[in-house]
Amino acid sequence: MTRAEVVPTHAPDAAKATYSQTIPRTAMTAPVPTSLQKDPKRANNWKTLPIDQLTDPDVLAMPDSEYMNDQQLAFFRLKLQRLKADMLANAGETTEHLREDTVVVPDPADRATIEEEHALELRTRDRERKLLKKIEQAIARIDAGDYGYCEETGEPIGVGRLMARPTASLSLEAQQRRELKQKMFGD
Repeated sequence: MTRAEVVPTHAPDAAKATYSQTIPRTAMTAPVPTSLQKDPKRANNWKTLPIDQLTDPDVLAMPDSEYMNDQQLAFFRLKLQRLKADMLANAGETTEHLREDTVVVPDPADRATIEEEHALELRTRDRERKLLKKIEQAIARIDAGDYGYCEETGEPIGVGRLMARPTASLSLEAQQRRELKQKMFGD
C-alpha cells in the first residue's frame, strides 16, 4: 500500500492571515451648506422679549442687518455664562465623586476599573478646563466688541455657527484653512 501524502495548504511557520473586508471607497465631497430656516413668525420676537427668554430660533430669525446688535451680544453672553456655570458645577461634582471613591478594593481588577474611571473623568475635566478658558476669551471679545467676527479675516462668523459653537473665533472658511494647515504641517 502506498502512503498518501498530506500537503499543507499553508506554511506552518507563516504568519496567520487576517480577514479584512474591503469596503469600496467613495470620494469625499465637501458638505453642501444649507441655509438656516428663518421662522418669519419669530422675526420680531427679539424686539419684545427679554434677553433671558430669547431662544435660538428667535435669534436666528433676526434680520442680517441686526448682526451682533446689543440683543445678540447679550444673548450670547448669557449663553456663555450658563455654559460656564454648568461646567463649574460639573467640576465640583467630580471633586466630590473622586473623594467618595477612595475606598480600598482588594480585587485588582475592580481597583483597575475604578482607577480607569477616575482617569477618564479627569481627562474630561481637563478638556472642560480648556473650554472654560475659551469661554472666558469669548466673553472678553464680547466686552471688546469683537465677538462674532473672524480673528483672521474680520468677516462675520455667522449666527448659526455661533449657536453651534459659541466660543468660535474664526469663520468656517478660516477654520477649515487652519485645520488643513495643521493636517499638512502638524501642530
